[in-house]
Amino acid sequence: MRLSPAIARLVDALRQLPGVGPKSAQRMALFLLERNRRAAANLADALQNALATVRRCRQCRLLCENELCEICAHSERDHSLLCVVESPADVFAIEQSGAFRGVYFVLSGRLSPLDGIGPEQLGLVDLQARLANGGINELILATSATLEGEATAFYLSEMANEAGITATRIAQGVPIGGELEQVDSHTLSLALAGRKRL
Repeated sequence: MRLSPAIARLVDALRQLPGVGPKSAQRMALFLLERNRRAAANLADALQNALATVRRCRQCRLLCENELCEICAHSERDHSLLCVVESPADVFAIEQSGAFRGVYFVLSGRLSPLDGIGPEQLGLVDLQARLANGGINELILATSATLEGEATAFYLSEMANEAGITATRIAQGVPIGGELEQVDSHTLSLALAGRKRL
């Protein structure tokens, strides 16, 4: 049996979400339509509202509803420390730690020439202008430990060096509470290379 066109369209739309396969999308669509139409209406309304009001912060590219996000607009943040991350989710993760009081720049991806993602797609022209305007003392590179993330970090460190700004990389290695025997060899090699004196 085939799904009706409206249900099939909803399933296809839900499949575009990360981590949602065809079965999960179908299950969600049927749940919303069959058992919880009020939740479906709330979801549709919230999505329409977010699409109409959410945009990128003009300074850091984080998703927000104003011209400047809450972090960039905060006068007590250290605006001389700029942390570059790949996604808004990375900002939220760092903010939850409570360990960083600087500001951010969100790339919304990482360099990947094979996928057609170059400096233009990541807003690096904006970042370069921000570095050239002065006031940034340290560029903290918090990209992922993937091949593309490392290439992005290298590219960004070169940009910082050209601007006369110190570039640092977040530490990578063994998680707190982790057992060495359960950590992969790449993570262990990063941990050993990044060791520090006690």
